[in-house]
Amino acid sequence: MTSPLEHLAAPEPDGSPSGIWPMNVDRVGGELTIGGVSASDLVTQFGSPLYVIDEGDMRARAHAWKSAIDESFADLAGGDVFYAGKAFLSVAAARWMAEEGLSIDTCSEGELRTAIAAGVPGSKIGLHGNNKSRAEIELALQAGVAHVVVDSLAELALVEQVAGQRGQTAPIVLRVTTGVHAGGHEYISTAHEDQKFGLSISTGAALRAVEETLAASHLELVGLHSHIGSQILAVEAFQAAANAILALRAEISALHGVTVPEIDFGGGYAIRYTVIDDVPPAPLTYTAALAGAVTAHVVESGLAAPRVSIEPGRSIVGPAGITLYTVGTIKNVELEEGSRRYVSVDGGMGDNIRPALYEADYTAALASREPFDEQVRSRVVGKHCESGDILVKDVALSASLGPGDLLAVPATGAYGRSMASNYNMLPRPGVVAVSDGSVKQLIRRETVEDLLTFDEDA
Repeated sequence: MTSPLEHLAAPEPDGSPSGIWPMNVDRVGGELTIGGVSASDLVTQFGSPLYVIDEGDMRARAHAWKSAIDESFADLAGGDVFYAGKAFLSVAAARWMAEEGLSIDTCSEGELRTAIAAGVPGSKIGLHGNNKSRAEIELALQAGVAHVVVDSLAELALVEQVAGQRGQTAPIVLRVTTGVHAGGHEYISTAHEDQKFGLSISTGAALRAVEETLAASHLELVGLHSHIGSQILAVEAFQAAANAILALRAEISALHGVTVPEIDFGGGYAIRYTVIDDVPPAPLTYTAALAGAVTAHVVESGLAAPRVSIEPGRSIVGPAGITLYTVGTIKNVELEEGSRRYVSVDGGMGDNIRPALYEADYTAALASREPFDEQVRSRVVGKHCESGDILVKDVALSASLGPGDLLAVPATGAYGRSMASNYNMLPRPGVVAVSDGSVKQLIRRETVEDLLTFDEDA
């Protein structure tokens, strides 16, 4: 079991995400506060479940990544940080990232329009995805995005067609598969051969895409892209992938006399979800390793250094967010190894699918009062009609826990709201940001009436 009583470890000064709770979480009078606002006040005003983002924490993590890339690549060709909007995106969040000097990586029309609505210039937006629609490509070209990350030969032909019809030249970054297998779960390991993403280096698909891009009338090859997975702790995995994609850059130069100007090393940087998880490397550790690979490439190939980019998402917003729940029914289940208390809350897999999808581990803490008494082995479960609707598998919680108490689950800023569903017709929770004692609603809580507006017979 993980203990929630060690929860107040804040990020280190160098930006490493050592804590599992936002930096501005505290206990005041026994009650959990986030950004100076109590958990009970937040739930009273906005209901529960509720996603809460510590704005100062999220901005600080973004700043740490930007500072790390600037420092590591100052003597090369510089670099950019694209915030991976798939982790969590709202107009306000996109604006915060832009204000911290980051660009925005988008994967759909919705994410692209959100970045645009935030006032982010097209030159600071990228469009990603493995099956872009014509409408998404047209919107990206209209917005003047920094690049379109192309995932297949078929998509390359579609972008050429759309760009030709518009009389534009599309800036193309080719996503290649390096063969480096990394990530916390098979479903989030994205650089091995047997999966949907990318153009394989080993089969020659990547080089063929390069040839077709260079031969096209309305495409410009501006970069190569690699993304090897998610929740990765090993710096060595990023180095291996960097070496593979940089070797491809050298091969392209030898074959075609073209120096690809940009390299995107992707994202996938890990965070802690429980206090027993390993502490991930600091941003500067990751970027220094990538800079070392680029420096070696420049020396060995004789080519000019590329401008680099990275795509952190989870490592920026994940630790900045928590989810608040209200406790409902509680029951004890007798097992061979002893009893386990099942604590049901008013959310579940509809607001956090990751435990059911990836077997992801989380912890929880009593938020509405001090957990002063004996701690009992507990399992926090949701209200959805699935036996796999488990939010926290094992955690020690107060023996006096009862209906109406509030629980807080940390490290839910990434892939909570963005992967939420309306299973069992439950409305999705709202999202609020807290900062210096003030609260701002980013996304309002859905209602059943909202859901019924989609029903033609309602």
